[in-house]
Amino acid sequence: MASMLHRPEPSSIPDSPGVYIFRDGHGRALYIGKAKSLRKRTASYFATDLAPRTRLMVEAASDLEWIITDSELAALMLEFSLVQEHQPQFNVRLKDDKSFPYLAVTVGKTWPRAQVMRGRKRRGVAYFGPYARAYAIRQTLDRLLRTFPVRTCTDTKFKRHEATGRPCLLFHIEKCSGPCIAAISEADYRTHVEGLTKFLGGGSTELIADVER
Repeated sequence: MASMLHRPEPSSIPDSPGVYIFRDGHGRALYIGKAKSLRKRTASYFATDLAPRTRLMVEAASDLEWIITDSELAALMLEFSLVQEHQPQFNVRLKDDKSFPYLAVTVGKTWPRAQVMRGRKRRGVAYFGPYARAYAIRQTLDRLLRTFPVRTCTDTKFKRHEATGRPCLLFHIEKCSGPCIAAISEADYRTHVEGLTKFLGGGSTELIADVER
């Protein structure tokens, strides 16, 4: 099947971070992605050696559009919100498949933890996703921990450090606020958790600016 998609002139696509959207003939989003360079990333979809699923998406597309963002992080968050809004066919197949990973925050606990979760959703946990790959969650979370330094350790590890009174490496590199050693109050820790979940839920210009500093 030949693609209905016309390839834009490379020079017409900005060499900037942003989000790109492939649409079908009815204007429905087929796939939404982010890029450090929109020009380079979109060019890859017109190669001759595409993976079968990618080729199928390109053949179904009739239009390609893009949105420029100020940074890669802004592109990441815009991609996240647009995928959640439009649920494109080729972003995540079988949306109900329990094998897809989510970024989860155990908001029901005294000291909530941010982590990758799969399987049945649990009460008292806020879920963001799904993502196609777990490494994308870890990459996103690693970037966010400097602004929202919540714990990522297991309960067992948390209790061990609580008992010894010594924090782990993440505390020393400022990617955890050290609730296990009472280095932060419960109220202040909850502020970090609320900031993280608000950011992941769509965030705000102010929060994005904080993360990019």
